[in-house]
Amino acid sequence: MHNWLSKFIQRKSRRVCLSLVRTYREISSASVDELWQKVVDIADVSWHPLLKSTNVPYGLVPKPGLIYKAVTRLSPIPIRIFVERVNPRELLSIRILAIPGVEERIIYKVESTVCGTYLSYSVTLKGWLSPLIWSFSRPYADRVARALVDAAEGTALQAVSKKRKLLKDSCFDFIR
Repeated sequence: MHNWLSKFIQRKSRRVCLSLVRTYREISSASVDELWQKVVDIADVSWHPLLKSTNVPYGLVPKPGLIYKAVTRLSPIPIRIFVERVNPRELLSIRILAIPGVEERIIYKVESTVCGTYLSYSVTLKGWLSPLIWSFSRPYADRVARALVDAAEGTALQAVSKKRKLLKDSCFDFIR
């Protein structure tokens, strides 16, 4: 009887579970610190093609266990985002809890190489609704890594231009 019951429970616990994994990788001329600052600034999602705003106060550093809400550009319904793992200047792993039937995990990795700074953006969708959700979110997911790199490089260019302007307007005008 016990053997039959355990087989029955195992059969019941098997459900259709699909998993979709996609990784995007971009190279940037921005430094690791500049790129990492954009990744961990979870209050400013202006660069993100899918997220519109969050309820996080400016300056809050993400730590494991942090749960916050975000509003997408597609619907006004807020979604919950859970920060799973943070390795400073290296990795940020978050889980998105939007609807039952779908589990989404996003991992940002920043690494420095001789060629520049690489940003990896990995999306994992699990659940029986994942093919449907992926068909809607894929065009946006394709643009996330590039938009993040562009935002970090834009911030770096603004900082350099401000420094040049300060030096130009300083008392050392005779150095030119």
